[in-house]
Amino acid sequence: MSVWRIKLSLFLTYFVFAILLNSVGTVILQVIKNYDLMHQSASVLEAFKDLPIAIVSFLLASFLPRFGFRKSMMLGLAIVTGACLSMPLLPSFLTTKLLFLATGVSFALVKVSVYSTVGLVTNSPKEHASFMNILEGVFMTGVLLGYAMFSYFVEDGVAKSQTWLDVYWVLAVMTVLAILLLYITPFDESEAVHKGNSLSDDFLDMLKLVIKPLGYVFALCVFLSVLIEQGIGSWLPTFNNEVLMLPESISIQATSIFAGSYALGRFCAGAVMARVSWYPVLNACLLAVMALVIISLPMAENIMPQENITWLTAPAAAYIFPLIGLFLAPIYPAINSIVLSALPKYQHSEMTGLIVIFSALGGTTGSLITGAIFGKLGGSTAFYCSLIPLVGILIALYFFRRLTAKAAANAE
Repeated sequence: MSVWRIKLSLFLTYFVFAILLNSVGTVILQVIKNYDLMHQSASVLEAFKDLPIAIVSFLLASFLPRFGFRKSMMLGLAIVTGACLSMPLLPSFLTTKLLFLATGVSFALVKVSVYSTVGLVTNSPKEHASFMNILEGVFMTGVLLGYAMFSYFVEDGVAKSQTWLDVYWVLAVMTVLAILLLYITPFDESEAVHKGNSLSDDFLDMLKLVIKPLGYVFALCVFLSVLIEQGIGSWLPTFNNEVLMLPESISIQATSIFAGSYALGRFCAGAVMARVSWYPVLNACLLAVMALVIISLPMAENIMPQENITWLTAPAAAYIFPLIGLFLAPIYPAINSIVLSALPKYQHSEMTGLIVIFSALGGTTGSLITGAIFGKLGGSTAFYCSLIPLVGILIALYFFRRLTAKAAANAE
């Protein structure tokens, strides 16, 4: 089994989905401008993406080891290839909703498969945590490239421009390349199947995981962390455009600072957490995020429109606020790795199913709540409200640490 080729195929597959999944914020800005939509109407795109992720993960996570992780990833990529091709060929808000529906269904197949495969190609909890952070770092690098790609195709100041849709031709090519790489990279998945269990037993095992105290505290941590990430990430381009008064292309490019901070934070976390206990690291990160929110948002008040604005004349908040990604970055992969490393490999797909479900629910909730507050009370107020779930994670992590320590002691 060629481990490096397997890892490369995981990186490329995850990279492509990073661009598609995190284009919601950019696409929200474009559909508001092009299809004359209200903020709350556009916010449903997050639900079209995340609810299918939750539903498909719930129904199929325990089945995928039997179907095959490689085949699941190839199927997911094939579905989004068709969806990407439909965007420039049949441009409409309905097609956009169907694109994110297809992306959600496909990502459910892909994420369960990718996370479960990580357990097959790593040999220790430290190696698992390191590879997980690198994988999520690659994901955020894909997000960063996505913002650059979309901003390249956007035309500033052109009413109802359709040139931004040409980016989907490029994305379709990338998904086809990912399919080809997976096709030539077979790998042994036998350890992921719980021998002696029926499909119904596997499904019940997944449900049992979440009713334990460790399971539901973990689910709360995942839900809140993604709620914050998607609430900010999905609405940051619109915040840059409507609150900071940046042109559309610069609004999207400025959001890449958020993605770049995330990527850097996750790559750095892979090195730091190999040497330092996860709990003080995550607490320090959460406090740093709160500090940045409190410091940067007052800088976004009372900004007046400027002609010919550039990076040199952009408000300071456009640079400072997105740096919260640097400190939010380690939370999600760290808590996922801690739980997965504690389970036998045949339960990784079941736990990953729960991870994907609560991630999807958190993403939808975050985008809808942020969109509603944004439309009624303004962007600054919407982002100030992120302090509430940040405090929630801080409290939940305290109990999560106690429960994981107890589970480790019982296992000895």
